[in-house]
Amino acid sequence: MQPGQPSLTALGAARLRAAHQVLDHASILADPLALRILGDHIQVSLDHARAHTSGPRLRWFIAARSRISEDALTEAVNKGATQLVVLGAGLDTLAYRTPLAGRLRMFEVDFPATQARKREMLAAAGIPVPDTLSYVAVDFERQTLAEALDAAGFVGAQRSFFSWLGVVPYLTEAAVFSTLGYIADIEGGGEVVFDYVNPAGSVAPAGRAAHQALADKVAAAGESIQSYFDTAPLCARMSAAGFRHVDDAGPDRIAARFFPGSERDAPARGGHIMHASAI
Repeated sequence: MQPGQPSLTALGAARLRAAHQVLDHASILADPLALRILGDHIQVSLDHARAHTSGPRLRWFIAARSRISEDALTEAVNKGATQLVVLGAGLDTLAYRTPLAGRLRMFEVDFPATQARKREMLAAAGIPVPDTLSYVAVDFERQTLAEALDAAGFVGAQRSFFSWLGVVPYLTEAAVFSTLGYIADIEGGGEVVFDYVNPAGSVAPAGRAAHQALADKVAAAGESIQSYFDTAPLCARMSAAGFRHVDDAGPDRIAARFFPGSERDAPARGGHIMHASAI
């Protein structure tokens, strides 16, 4: 990420979410604000999606990770969660459209420049900010999440859900596990959904070209991938950190649940979506 500049990958993900509403008829994720927040003609997002080096699969993956996270949030609230933390919120619209807003204290955590640009876009689009939402500006590599959230009014004694999408690959391993350790240790009980990518050596040969193309694309935008994780060791480390339930959805499982039938037998490639709970 360029110092003092909003995230370009966050904008790219928002364009793919918007394109999903049109090109895929919101088949995975219905997000009525995805188009509005961008404030430009939908053709910009459609062109971005159609020209993307990953084809439609990244668009579907981005929709799937939000769908999995939002489904898990609903279940968590029904079991007593009272706080939602969106880590690296980017242009995500969950806090502005969730029917659960009245039952939650919500926090959006992001880099200051990205957060400031989002607030400008929300205002320009006429999207109201819920009274229960607080913005928390933080640099994950230089500040502790605990200090930033405590200052914003987060209550560690309450059960909390963390949505952490499109962020982990861009952080160092130390920053990733510092955040996971914090979530696992929350007094009231912590739960998280995040996505990550396997190293190239773990990817089937048929998918390595697309794997590298995406890495090159984000590097060119100044937001290089810093962390790759093999699945089995990651699950083991999370269990050791205190997560009692660890559920990993890999490319095959994601495709089987969400992708069009013609794509389900394609060579497995893409990211993983992890849902873990310390409760």
